[in-house]
Amino acid sequence: MLSIDEIREKLPHRYPFLMVDKVLELEEGKRIVALKNVTINEPFFQGHYPHFPVMPGVMILEAMAQVGGLAVGGSEDESIPLLAAVERARFKEMVRPGDQLVITAQVVANRSGIVKVEAEAKVKDVLCAAGQLTFMLAKRGDVVGRG
Repeated sequence: MLSIDEIREKLPHRYPFLMVDKVLELEEGKRIVALKNVTINEPFFQGHYPHFPVMPGVMILEAMAQVGGLAVGGSEDESIPLLAAVERARFKEMVRPGDQLVITAQVVANRSGIVKVEAEAKVKDVLCAAGQLTFMLAKRGDVVGRG
């Protein structure tokens, strides 16, 4: 289990972009279960949509990616998992203020610094989103792809 303070040590994200509130289970390099509490105070609800607030799919995907990044790990060798690809992303149900997203991510492949993760987000055991995320491990501070 990781508290918000431990999550902040592992993830570089900060307000308003930190999308993980608590980690319930963690087998680094294998599997994770984490929570994202969705509140009306999220900045994106001001415009999505003012009279019927719905969490944007891209923000659900970002929460899944952050949880997947925690599953991948990399803190010991100062590497950081960077999202490289999203495949088979599906959005099944709306996520609204007051919901608690339970996000599960499982590492399914890890070869030469490329890690594939299957992730899903549920509210009250109802599948809201799922997809496969690919991460590239980079050293913190490195500039990738710029010559």
